Amino acid sequence: MNELTGTGIALITPFHQDGSIDFPALEKLVDHAIKGGVEYLVCLGTTAETPTLTKNEKIEIVSTIKSANAGRLPLVLGIGGNNTAEVKDEFSQTDLSDFLAVLSASPAYNKPTQEGIYQHYKALAENTEAKIILYNVPGRTSSNINPETTLRLAHDFKNIVAIKEASPNFLQSTEILKDKPEDFMVISGDDEFGLPMTLAGGKGVISVIAQGLPEEYTQMIRLGLERKVDEAYSLHYRLMDITRSIYVEGNPCGIKSLLAHKGICKPFTRLPLVHASENLSKRIKELSEKL
Repeated sequence: MNELTGTGIALITPFHQDGSIDFPALEKLVDHAIKGGVEYLVCLGTTAETPTLTKNEKIEIVSTIKSANAGRLPLVLGIGGNNTAEVKDEFSQTDLSDFLAVLSASPAYNKPTQEGIYQHYKALAENTEAKIILYNVPGRTSSNINPETTLRLAHDFKNIVAIKEASPNFLQSTEILKDKPEDFMVISGDDEFGLPMTLAGGKGVISVIAQGLPEEYTQMIRLGLERKVDEAYSLHYRLMDITRSIYVEGNPCGIKSLLAHKGICKPFTRLPLVHASENLSKRIKELSEKL
């Protein structure tokens, strides 16, 4: 699974002001990211505002990304939810032949126990031949996949190949790195932890900021993988302020503001999200111009 090493990006869904999908902007974004050097693309992750997309819109988005990508980079598809039976059905009803793996977030809102989380992913793994990337993002799901549960899943199921780890507790990631199977990959799900986790033994990051700043961010991660620590951290510190700024009012509001300033798409989101405030947009523009 070397294709998952480096920088993947969680693609946004560009919208027009009326809320309709801006497909030409999505094509432009894919091309921008590929030319900037990212290693793979994640379709329909939560950054794509998937809770607000219809089934038909998701099909059109995937088709557009595949067409714009034109086989240049590996693709990962997001499939998740808090109803295990429905997620299983979506796995079985989706043609996954064009995707390297499926990224599946831990169930949100239900707040399952660790055994419940294990049984959720067990049900998915036993009903598909697809490779699965666990996604732990406690700030959004309101529950944590403990390291012991991640390691149990990694050891028990060969098609659970990686975790996108976005816990704010960095030591949790090091516990997984210490005891994981050799071929199991730990991928940062937090832009600011991307370099530290790579240097600790991770395989890179699934990033949000990298779709706005692909050249700078992918270079930083590559330097980390090459163990060129001082050079990598020099870039890390240059990117720190703008990386933090895009999350001030939530994701993907900030990254859409950055992409709007770069002329790639408009800043609009779908309710219940609103686009970045005037003050934040101004701040993001200033930081972008400084870079």
